[in-house]
Parts: sequence; C-alpha cells; structure tokens
Amino acid sequence: MITEFKMPKMGESISEATIISWLKNIGDFVDAEETILEVATDKVDSEVPSPVSGTITEIRFQKDDVVAVGTVLALIDADGKQEAKSTKQEVVSTKVETQPEVAKQSNIEFKQLKSNPDAFLSPLIISIAQKENLSLEEVQSISGSGTDGRIQKSDVFNYLKNRKYPLKSIPTTNNQQPTTSYPKPKINYVEGKDRIVEMDRMRKMIADHMVYSKQTSPHVTSYIEVDVTNLVDWRNANKDKFQEKYNEKLTFTPIFVQAVAKAIEDFPLINVSVDEKKIYVHKDINIGMATALPSGNLIVPVVKNANEKDILALAKDVNQLADASRNNKLKPEQIQGSTFTISNVGTFGSLMGTPIINQPEVAILALGIIKKRPEVITTEKGDEIAIRSMMYLSLSFDHRVVDGFLGGSFLRKVGDYLEQFDTNTTI
Repeated sequence: MITEFKMPKMGESISEATIISWLKNIGDFVDAEETILEVATDKVDSEVPSPVSGTITEIRFQKDDVVAVGTVLALIDADGKQEAKSTKQEVVSTKVETQPEVAKQSNIEFKQLKSNPDAFLSPLIISIAQKENLSLEEVQSISGSGTDGRIQKSDVFNYLKNRKYPLKSIPTTNNQQPTTSYPKPKINYVEGKDRIVEMDRMRKMIADHMVYSKQTSPHVTSYIEVDVTNLVDWRNANKDKFQEKYNEKLTFTPIFVQAVAKAIEDFPLINVSVDEKKIYVHKDINIGMATALPSGNLIVPVVKNANEKDILALAKDVNQLADASRNNKLKPEQIQGSTFTISNVGTFGSLMGTPIINQPEVAILALGIIKKRPEVITTEKGDEIAIRSMMYLSLSFDHRVVDGFLGGSFLRKVGDYLEQFDTNTTI
C-alpha cells in the first residue's frame, strides 16, 4: 500500500515551509514516527516524522525547496522494503537539470523585467508583496518557476535580493541609468590571512528583516533613566524562595514584561501595526523577547496575553521560551503574533541600546544593564547621596504613527511601573 507523505500544518498561519534536509533516501526503510525530514518555517526548524512504516519509493522535493502545506513530499510503500535506485536517480537528475534555471532567475537584471498583467498571484504572494512594499507591476514582472510559470515565494525572495532601493518603477529600456553614482566600497581582503564566512539561513533572514525595518520605518529613539533599587532588593530577597516553591527561576525579565504590558494598557496606540495608510490596533498584548541563540543569531519568542498573567505565570512562560530557544525546540506559533518587543541589552553588559523595530510593530524597548552608583535622592531630611541600582531604558519607535508625546509618555510610564514596583508582592 502506497502512502502519501505530505507537508504537515505546523501553525495556524503557516502556509508553507522550506526543506532543510532529508534524513532518509529513496529505498530506505523507515519506522512509523521516525523522523525523516527537517523543515524550516520563519526562524524555527522542525522535525517531521513518517506517518507509517515502510520503504521510501519517491522523493518529490529537495533541499531548499519551498513547499506548501498539504503538498505530497514523498511516497512510502507500507508493504515493500526494496530499494528504488532507478527512481532515486531519476529524481536527482531532474533536480540537477532545473537548478541552472533557478540560478538564472536569481541573477536576472532588472532592465530585462517586463510586466505580465496575466500573471497569477496567489494570496500568499500578494501578502508578501504588501509586506515588502512591492508594486503590482513589480510582482507581475517576476519570472515564476512554478507550474505554467506560476510565481512562487522563492521567486519573490530571489527578486528582492537583487532589488535596488529606493525603486520608483521597473525600467522599460536598456538605457536605464544607475540609481546612484556612488561606487560600492571595496573590501580589503588579504588572501591566506582573512577568511570569508557565508551567512547561514537564519542570519540572512535577520539581515533582510533589519534592512527592511530601517527602510520602512523612520526610527526615533528616546531615553530615560530609572531607579530600580526597590525592585532589585525584592527580587534578590525572593528569588531563592520562588525557586524552591515553584521550581522556576525568578529573573528580571517577567517583571519587565509585566511593566511593559501595564504601560501598553495605558497607551494602547503603541500596540499597533501599520499597513500603508491603515493602523491596526491590537487588542491582545503579546510581548516578544529578543533572545540570543548559542549560534549568535537572534530569535524573538512571544509571551502571549502578557497583561492577563501574574509574575508566576510570566516567569513560567519566560523560562520555557528561553529554554526552548537555547535548545532549538521552539514551535512556529511561539515566535508569531508579537505586538511589541523588548530587548534586554543589559544581559551583554550594555549600558543602553538603539534597537531596530521588529516589523510590523511600531516600537521596541531596550533595557540596559542594572548598575549600582551614587545618586542624589530626596528624603525627609533633605537631599542625600545614596547607593542606588540604576538602569537606562531606550524606546525606538516608528515616527509615522508614534509621535514624541506618545513615545515619551509610554516610556515614562514603563519607568514608573519599574520604580514603583510593589515590594509587598507575595510569592
């Protein structure tokens, strides 16, 4: 009996995934629930098990192919154990023949592009075009590598890699002048001394996302300094008891998340997304936590509905997400749906930072290192110098929709919640 091995659904909003690698080949026997494929969705890698025991008789897609959910990836003979050498050879040769064409498309010159008004655009392609600010003319000019020339996700991203910014329109003649006369700076590379490191898939995605954010949002950054002495004293006095009682670490992150969630409730227009002239105000408050991976890459797991949770619930979420990040076990839905992001740059010893907005959000908060230093404080006896735990907060916001008053007021409110932390909070 032949069983179709299909691309599984790995999240509510996931419509496709990229094949990272096959762990089995044609002719190999696999057990039911044995992992045979690794795929990637956004920044999360997932393992896909076999639905049945049997022999793989056909593999229809290869490494780096982008495949829609529900598409048949391979065929498994639940009865046979014979190797299908000829089929394997046929698939490999077909893949080799098609690769040059894909490479040709990725290096296409813009002056050769011509709009095709009859090009079919799927909802996924239209969604990507809107996010990347591509005009209809640009999208229709992309050469499709799918069936009957259909434009696929990989075709759009290949086009974006070569797209010049700012791009006013698609050139229609071979006399198109370069968008700038400034020459690309030359890299001084010393053969045998310097080395070249290729970006991995995640680093490429991060780079594209950061460049897109800076090109999309006019960034403004505001700063404040907060006295978190009472908060630090409370945490230090309760962290061991918290660990013993709940078997959870009590870090500063859940406290930061709670303060941000409260401030968003006070200023809901900071919890929005922008699409051209429309502002989408989100009811849910989902806080993304910029997290460094062991590889040096960055990922943003999300604490969902943070405003509805107490310190214990937030601590459990933060610890679970951080652990899953470090061990590459995050699920696709755990890095989706954030409406506001925080970045604890103090973890690396930074005094403050100027973070880049995590699109399509409109603001991101950086929290600097908590540092003890002498400060002038006002007491009943007058002004005195005391040792206080101080921290800088910096908020980068999208000046298209967030003005200085809203950005500054929100930032000050976060600082107030941290400074006025209730030290009577029980655990």
